[in-house]
Amino acid sequence: QQEKFQEICARRLGSGFEITCLSWCSTSSEGNLRIVVGTRDKMVQVLTLNTSLQLQPVFAVRLENMVPKLVVFADNRSIYVFGLYDGNFDVRNYRSRPGHVTDILYSGHAVVYSKRGVFIVDNATDGFTLYRLEGDGEPLRTFATGLPSVSVPKQVAFGEEGKVVVGGSDHGLVYIFDQKTGETLETLHHADTGLVQTIS
Repeated sequence: QQEKFQEICARRLGSGFEITCLSWCSTSSEGNLRIVVGTRDKMVQVLTLNTSLQLQPVFAVRLENMVPKLVVFADNRSIYVFGLYDGNFDVRNYRSRPGHVTDILYSGHAVVYSKRGVFIVDNATDGFTLYRLEGDGEPLRTFATGLPSVSVPKQVAFGEEGKVVVGGSDHGLVYIFDQKTGETLETLHHADTGLVQTIS
């Protein structure tokens, strides 16, 4: 028998603009689910889905010059927000709402590994760059895949509990790097030429 998803709650957010990103986090002490949503009109909203399956707003903020591309909950009740076009990285505390913005030069994919306090981005030049979540915006290391022949976003991911970094390329290879040293551990041949934009 085929399983079916059942809708338990539905709600239009804000003005109904396109949802560009979302993330969730369970709050085991209260039994609620926290949800953060970013929309095309530069809004970031935090909601809770309570045990009665009702969505309740916590807060919403309009970002000044950033369309959110990736939103992630942190352990310290902050939200990390990555910009879609501008390469900005914004930290928001969703209780008191203040935030600071760090300028990071990239225009591609980003992924966060909260346990190690780091994130990595497609730097849109020569590969992927690693940063600290609570750092000053200075890169920790770069994982080089070579200069691109075409500028397109490439997905990147952490593997083996953050020990390795896996990323695509524009020349048919998937790269596996040592996260600590930046050394290329292995390359997987996908095609002689062409884009490897999505990995999982």
